[in-house]
Amino acid sequence: MKNSMTIFTALMISACSHNMINDTTAPIINDSHKQLIVVIADNDTAIDATLYRFEKSINNWQQQGSEYSVVIGRTGLAWGKGLHPKQPGPQKQEGDGKAPAGIFELGTAFGYLSHIQTNLPYQSMTANDYCIDVKGSVYYNQLVNKSIVGEAAVKDSSEWMRRDIYSQDNLYKKGIVVKHNNSNIDGAGSCIFLHLWREKSTPTAGCTAMSEENMDSLLAWLDERKKPLFISLTKAQYQQKQSLWQLPKLINN
Repeated sequence: MKNSMTIFTALMISACSHNMINDTTAPIINDSHKQLIVVIADNDTAIDATLYRFEKSINNWQQQGSEYSVVIGRTGLAWGKGLHPKQPGPQKQEGDGKAPAGIFELGTAFGYLSHIQTNLPYQSMTANDYCIDVKGSVYYNQLVNKSIVGEAAVKDSSEWMRRDIYSQDNLYKKGIVVKHNNSNIDGAGSCIFLHLWREKSTPTAGCTAMSEENMDSLLAWLDERKKPLFISLTKAQYQQKQSLWQLPKLINN
């Protein structure tokens, strides 16, 4: 019995050690990822941040062009649900006004126009298109078309994708879906985008926003064949995770 317990204990220690190694060494960013959007805020309550673009050349990340000024959530940052392991600390929740921190894939580009200059897939939005932000909905955190899912399915959603029609602004004239909470866990945060800002001093409800000029530049640069990722962190988080997550060096930080 003693020998059996010894063997069992040794196997458990080995298994735990193996899992810990996998947790800390499995690369989140792999060789297939050739483009990174990196957003850095001073701290987790800041509403403004800096956006960097990186492209991989051979085995090195090279910054592309100048940095952009962006605004983020009105209450700062909290850990989101993306490619990264779950982190300790505040977690993104529906309606908290926080932008999600972490590493995320990008989804489709979208907007009011019939087409735009980008090498991402693009969806032209109509008055029937919504992103569902209603907790408890079977369509939570999903883009849907009212003509397909029905009027009842979009009731109470505040994320109509043609904001020029419903709220008379151009925030979603051009944008990109961030794949946050890709499993659509109810209440864990929905409808996270890169989109146009109202102005430089006005934060978002949880997205990352920028000028139209910078959005145009970003869209023209992005290429789905290079599997771009979106990374959003505070300065302290970036410094802590840089080596572990194999993040590029930031020249000005």
